[in-house]
Amino acid sequence: MKTAEQYKKLTIREFTKAAEVYETDHAGIYEMCKDDYPYIEKELSHINYQDLLDCGCGTGPMISLLYEKDKSKHYVGLDLTPKMIEVARSKKLKGTEWVVGDCENLPFEDDSFDVIICTNSFHHYPNPQNFFDSAKRVLRPGGRLVLQDYTAPAPILWLMNHTEMPLANLIGHGDVGAYSLGQIKGFCDTCGLKIEKLEAAKKFRMHLVASKEPMG
Repeated sequence: MKTAEQYKKLTIREFTKAAEVYETDHAGIYEMCKDDYPYIEKELSHINYQDLLDCGCGTGPMISLLYEKDKSKHYVGLDLTPKMIEVARSKKLKGTEWVVGDCENLPFEDDSFDVIICTNSFHHYPNPQNFFDSAKRVLRPGGRLVLQDYTAPAPILWLMNHTEMPLANLIGHGDVGAYSLGQIKGFCDTCGLKIEKLEAAKKFRMHLVASKEPMG
């Protein structure tokens, strides 16, 4: 079992290599991430927001899509890997901020964002509860977390966590773990986020929308 810092170093090494090709047609396994952008867009279409944080933003493909449709919003992309943020900044999206930082300890003030999105990044977090706690803190009252990552029925989930991901670590990937819907519910319950949607979808995907209770 690796330490949190060892996992994070693996992740930085993995995505430093991937940064230059991440949004090209030569992105390899990362190309599958494109399948999940429509889900995030659909969920956001139901949410009234101005300030959005993308946790584990990579080179910013999701923010780029949102920016093209609505340049009036304030978008912030956060990623652990400096090279990913360097590539994202090179897009020069006006009014958009790109920050190098840790999604388990979000470097923002309390009540800063109307919505947080996180897609295909959560399985890299060694301390998943820390992410949920931090997300709740920086969300405004009434704000929402939209999370998409991996899940599977129990036997497949066991294989993913005990075979597939350790093998991925051996070849330099920073994958840590995938979680059951019950575990995701537990993370939300512990930090006090209210679940609005939690479901397993096709291709071993998990979809979550959770909200921070409004004041009063």
